Amino acid sequence: MDDPILTIDEREAINAGRWFASLSPSLRHDILRCAYVKRFGDGELISARGDPPEEWIACAKGAVRVSSTSISGKQITLTYVEPGIWFGDVAIFDGDRRTHDAYAHGGTTVLCVAKADFKKILSNHVELYEAMLRLHARRIRQLFGLVEDLNTLPLRARLAKQLLHLVRSYGVPSLSNNTEVRIGLQLAQEELAQLLGASRQRVNQELKSMEREDAIRIEPGGLVVRSREALLRISDTDLEK
Repeated sequence: MDDPILTIDEREAINAGRWFASLSPSLRHDILRCAYVKRFGDGELISARGDPPEEWIACAKGAVRVSSTSISGKQITLTYVEPGIWFGDVAIFDGDRRTHDAYAHGGTTVLCVAKADFKKILSNHVELYEAMLRLHARRIRQLFGLVEDLNTLPLRARLAKQLLHLVRSYGVPSLSNNTEVRIGLQLAQEELAQLLGASRQRVNQELKSMEREDAIRIEPGGLVVRSREALLRISDTDLEK
């Protein structure tokens, strides 16, 4: 479902994105001037692996699940793109096809810039080249960090770090207890396990262990972080082992 207008909250999410906010006002204006809005229901396909790159995309509301399917047919979730984050530019730059599937996770709004308009903006704003280099450099650093964690940290520490990341990106303060934060992104344990490259059973065991330590609380609607300090201790302690 398409709607030509971003809501106030959606526009604030785009403008508050750290990378987008670093651009000059004239460049931000030109990007938004030619951008258009698309809205998707939970689970709807936004773009498919193998598609030609027709759009540069930003998440404005909800989340975008970036995934692929293994040869055996198992679905692998690589990341969830949060509001304010832009993606889809790699295929536009190298001219190759999309490398992964992108699905809406919950009701999701994206802001799109057509490939032709993206290239026009590049030609009119040399600044965007350097900005894209910064964006890609940040992604590479994050990728190196993920690979390092996968090879050096036990699941318990990686899970604690992932929960802290989800709190930063999707944390909703508790109305009943100001020390607790609910993770607003609704993830099934299987989906959380895919992010960590682990089985659902092992992730479930670690979550129950963290709940016994009063670091989190498991509820039918999702996870509540009771103590960020406890999660930090878990990740730091396991890092030292």
